[in-house]
Amino acid sequence: MASITSDSLPSPTRSSGRAGHFAEFRAFWRQFFAKAFNPYRPELYYMRGPGPACRAKQAASRRRAS
Repeated sequence: MASITSDSLPSPTRSSGRAGHFAEFRAFWRQFFAKAFNPYRPELYYMRGPGPACRAKQAASRRRAS
């Protein structure tokens, strides 16, 4: 799940007319999409403990020991 944080927007530029507003609009949406659809999700790589391969290996070593 992506989290979106609020960052302060840069101060308005002193460019004239619609070009300045369009540049701000593009910058806002570019930043929004970059943060909202970031493919990196660290929770998918968090290791929660030994998996099934580790349990199978331990069970095999216990069988050989007994």
